[in-house]
This record gives sequence, structure tokens and C-alpha cells, in this order.
Amino acid sequence: MFQEPDYRENLSLMLSEVLHDIGVNERMVMRRRRNYMLKETMNNIIDRVIDLNVTEYFLGSQSEGTTTIGLGSDLDVLICDNNYNIIQDWSEWEQDKVNYLMIQNENTTPGYCLLQMLQHDAPLPVTVVPDEHHMNDRSRKVLYKNTVINGVIQGAVGHGPSLAEQGQPGFSDKDVVLAYSCKSWPQSASGWLNRQGIGRWPTQDMRRYAARTGCFVVPTGGKVSEYPELEWRISTSLAERCLMLHLNITQIRCYVLLKIILKSFLNPRDEINISSFMCKTVLLHCIENTEPSVWKDNNLFICLTYCLLKLHSCVQNDCCSHSTILENNLMAGQFTAETKHELSKNICKLIQNDGQWLLSINIDNLGCRLQVKLNRVPHGVYYFLSSLEIYEQVLTLGYIGIATNICAQFNTVLKHFQNENIRTIKPAVVKLMNFSNNGNRLEHAAFKLLAPFLYTTYGSFLALSGTGENNQVSPEALVWLSAGLNSDISSSRLKLVSEFYSTGDMEKAELILRQTEEQYYSNPVVPICGCWTKPIHTLTAEIKRICSEESESYIKHITAFCVRFIRKEINCIPHELQYEMFRSTQDEMINRDEYRDYWMNWAVVDSLPFLYFLQYKIYRHLQRHQDQRQALSKLIRTIETDENLGHRETALNILGQCLEQENRPQQALKCYLLSLQQRARNNAANFHICKLLSGLLVSQ
Repeated sequence: MFQEPDYRENLSLMLSEVLHDIGVNERMVMRRRRNYMLKETMNNIIDRVIDLNVTEYFLGSQSEGTTTIGLGSDLDVLICDNNYNIIQDWSEWEQDKVNYLMIQNENTTPGYCLLQMLQHDAPLPVTVVPDEHHMNDRSRKVLYKNTVINGVIQGAVGHGPSLAEQGQPGFSDKDVVLAYSCKSWPQSASGWLNRQGIGRWPTQDMRRYAARTGCFVVPTGGKVSEYPELEWRISTSLAERCLMLHLNITQIRCYVLLKIILKSFLNPRDEINISSFMCKTVLLHCIENTEPSVWKDNNLFICLTYCLLKLHSCVQNDCCSHSTILENNLMAGQFTAETKHELSKNICKLIQNDGQWLLSINIDNLGCRLQVKLNRVPHGVYYFLSSLEIYEQVLTLGYIGIATNICAQFNTVLKHFQNENIRTIKPAVVKLMNFSNNGNRLEHAAFKLLAPFLYTTYGSFLALSGTGENNQVSPEALVWLSAGLNSDISSSRLKLVSEFYSTGDMEKAELILRQTEEQYYSNPVVPICGCWTKPIHTLTAEIKRICSEESESYIKHITAFCVRFIRKEINCIPHELQYEMFRSTQDEMINRDEYRDYWMNWAVVDSLPFLYFLQYKIYRHLQRHQDQRQALSKLIRTIETDENLGHRETALNILGQCLEQENRPQQALKCYLLSLQQRARNNAANFHICKLLSGLLVSQ
């Protein structure tokens, strides 16, 4: 095969087929992009609803669709603080904003700038250093230090200009970059707007879009900077995202292969000698300098070799020019002489080997798959997932990711409003509803997923503000609670049941519970929790099929979100659940992570255990003892068999209290001890154990 005259074309076609099979195909790329753009839109809607003046952008391989399961790419999130205004011209200064003037001179690293602080009430420089985050330079300008990023996000690890948040198995790690926006295109990249390569790329539309989006400044200095604490990197992330979203499938496959090569041959043992961003930059330069007709599946290997030749040239010359800011050398100060020699030698080997090395790649079983395609080994020698199985796996994780994001955004809303009164919540509901009338298609889709949860929250707060006659939930509260019932299979319904239970309306509560249980078992259902990151252990074939075939609007038919009650709602829940709001000792409170553990001040329980617990309580009240025993049995079975519960410790705590009421103290104690095995700290089980043992001692 490798000696045939037309082997490069045959190899290209087989390699394209392999990449198609592992998920690098048009359908998968578009679905990946849709998922992440939808999550980005949801986050920005909620930020606006709660008056948080930031904009989030999901960038990088995950949102571009330029990754595979084996690559395990990070999710890059850029968070832009809109309270800041970075200007390049005095005419861009804005009243009552935090304005900084972008300064570039002969001493700043190319592609970087200094930020001079300006007055908030006039377009004039500040003359006095206001705090430890600013300092004077030699000319007495007040400059902003990039070290302001330190400690902004708790529990994250500094990683260049970003904060890397470690994910859990089954979830992407996250690089969170904090940035400020400049509305105008950087002057140092003005030449790019007028440049067009051999391939008439980037197009005029792309360049116009780039000019409109301006740029960001990111808090990090250049590697060879004289002022590492004062320099800010100029980022054209939105222009770069635009370019990546306009690549054809062969160009995307070439980029994926470059990243696989990095991980397999050039960056062993997780060393980062050459970054994926450098590979992206090399690819963009190659596209700009070739005819579009070159980038076809039957030329994939030739295109890849061309990119490797360009990468080798960059390493040899210690120079990889940024795709839009040409004077910014991405490789400046990047390598030692020894590393440079080793990289150059390894890239040469790949180029000279004419593709034999492809057969040894383990990532995504690419080498084994290629051997089978080339008939080097018979079918059946290797086992790997089919293209359909990979498609289902990726889309299922994407579907679950959207659902988890919905849950997390709802938590953000609850956290924001937990200390507010009813008057402050209605404007938020109105803001959200505006997206149904004035938003774009993505905002419409996000609105439909988010709105029911906010309706339920508003209805619950209305119910708290006072019940109607005869201690019943007021008609207005019922309207809003009813409007939110279809948020998912169960959580909003169970919240309404809890409202009815608290007012003593057991008949209505029992009816809704019965309907909810029927609905729960009419579809395959996945429990979803956004309180903490946890992998989903088991997903049925039917769930995978639905996730690969249905749009995201179907999420509400197959998900059961955890049910959340903030402390303000304490009178709307059974007393057994109220203990969860006070789960932490004083010492545990001090050591909690305020950014991650805020939900520990609430009562949060998975839907199905809560459903059976409410059945148990209501049937006990109605003296339907047979139904009461069945509900308790179902609660026990659910806790024992459902691997996907997010709050198993809470389910065990309420089960233990039910067993105490059944006069089964030893079994109750066992539940509390099992609960502590799930979560040793910040667990109400500690209180229940003390209370149970104290009661036993008193009785004896």
C-alpha cells in the first residue's frame, strides 16, 4: 500500500473514513457546536436575568466541534466583564464606566499592551494610584496590573491567563479566562483586515465580522516581557472562532490529526511544548496560502504533510506568527535549544515516514482502524466502537451536558434570589420572557428550556408571600406554579405537591403524585443534578437513541431534576427535609467553598426518592396503610438500585427518619451511617445519629 504510486490519495481517503467513523464528520461537528452554543446562550440569558454584567463565550475545540472522545479536549470559557471599557482612541471613552487606554510602544511585547487607567467622569488619565492592583510606570502613568486575576475563582488552578477547573470523569475540564472587551479591532492587526490569501480566505464577510467584534485583553504578559505584571495579551478570540466555524470538513480533520500528532508524538507525558493553538494557527496560515480546491478528502494526507512542513519551519525559526496579529510570535521564548532540536527531529521523522506512523496511533484506536481500512489486518481482529455507537455516546453526553447546565443555571437563579423579596423576582421573570418575543433562534430555544424553572420559583415565592383563604395556595401562585410544571418529568410537580402538603391539601397532593409517578415510568428517565459535577453511571440504549435522534427540546421528557428548596421555603417542605438546610457544623461552614457549596444551605433531593417520600407521608396522613408501606418499599428500592442519584445522602437521611417513625431504629441508624459514607462532612446524618441515640438512651 505505502509503495503504490497513488498511495497518498488512497491513504487520504481511508484516513478520512476513519476520522468520519470516530466522530469527525459534518453531522457530529454541527451537533457539538449546537450544544455548546446553546449552553453559552443559556448562561448569558441567566446572567442578564440576574443583572450580572458579564458575557460568556464558549471557545476552543469543544465548541468548534474539532475534537474526538480520545482527545478529551478542555472547554475554554472566556468571561468578559462588561463594566470595563478598553479603548484605543479617546473618542471611545464612556461615561461612568471603568475606562482603560490600551498602550503599545517599543517596549511592549508584540501582541500585548499596557492598560492606563482613566477617570470615570472625564476622558483624562488618572494621576494617583488607587490601590494595590495599579502602579506607576517610569513616566508616572497609572497602569493596571494583570495579577488582579489571582484568587478570582476559588478552587481553580492558575494556568497562564486562564483558571483551569478540574472536571470529574465523564466531564470536560474547563479553562476559564477572564477578559475585558475593546469594541474596536486592534490597531496592531489592522493589516489583517485588508489581507487576502491565495485561497481568497478569509473572506470579506469574515473580516467584516471580525472588525465588528473588536477584541479582548487577557491578564497575562509575554514570555519575554520586561513587564510581566503589567502586560495584557490582546485576544481576537471571536474572529478566530468565526474562522474555525467556516472550515470545511477536510480542514477540520486536518486540525484534529495535528492535535492527535501533538498528543502522540510531540508532547509526550502531557508536556506542552507545542500548543494546540499553535497548530490551529499553522493550519489557518496554510489555508490562507493554498487554493480551496486542495482541501478535499482525497488530499487529506498531503494537506497534513503541508501543515507539518509549516510547523517544522516555525520550530526551526522559533517563529509562529499569530493568525491575525502577525507581529505576535507565539513561539517567542517557548523552547530551550534542546527541546527545539528534539521537536525538529521528531517532526522530520513524521514527514519522511510517509504516513507509516499513523498505524501506531492509539488515540481513538486510529491506528488499528486504519489498518483495518487498508486491509493490513482482517476485520474482527480489533474491537472498537462503531461510528453509530460513538455518535450516540457523544450526543448523549452532550444532551446530559445541556440538562446539567439547565440545572446549574437554575441554581444560579436561586442563589441570587435566596435573600431577595418577591418584588425583585418579577422583573427577572419579565426579562426572561422578553427572549421569547425578541430573541434569536438560539435564545428562543434557551428560553423554552429555562422559563419553566423560573415560573416555578416565582410561583413558590408568591405562595410564600401569603396563602389564600382556608390556608390554600393563592390562585396567582397556582397559575405560575402550573406554568412551570413541564420543566422536566418531575421536579416542578413535586415542588407543587410540597406546597399542597404544607397547606394540608392531601387529596390534590396525592393526585399529582400519582400522575407524576405514571409519567416517570412512561419514558426512560435520567436523574440530573447541577449542584456538583458527577458522572452518569448507567444510560439505557433507549436514552442513547433518544439523545441521538431528538432535538434538545425533548430534554424535559427524559430528565428528572433534583428538587431544590432555599431556606426561604422552609415552611413549604416536610420537617424531615428541613434538617438538610442546617447540615453543616460551625467548623464545616468555615471550611466550605462558597463558590461550589452554596447549595448546602438548601434542602436538595433527587426527584424519585422525594416522590416516594411524599407518598409515604401523604398516605400516612390519609391512613392508607397499605399504600404507605408500598411507598416506603419503593423508596428503599430506589436508593438501593438507582446509580445516578446526585443526593443519595439526603435520600438516606429522609429514609432513616421514615424508619424511625416505623419504630425501626436500628435500620434507621444504618441509613444514617450509609449516608455518612456518601458524604462524610456537611451531612445532616450527624445530627440524626445524635438525636436517635439520645432518644434511645432516654427511653432506656
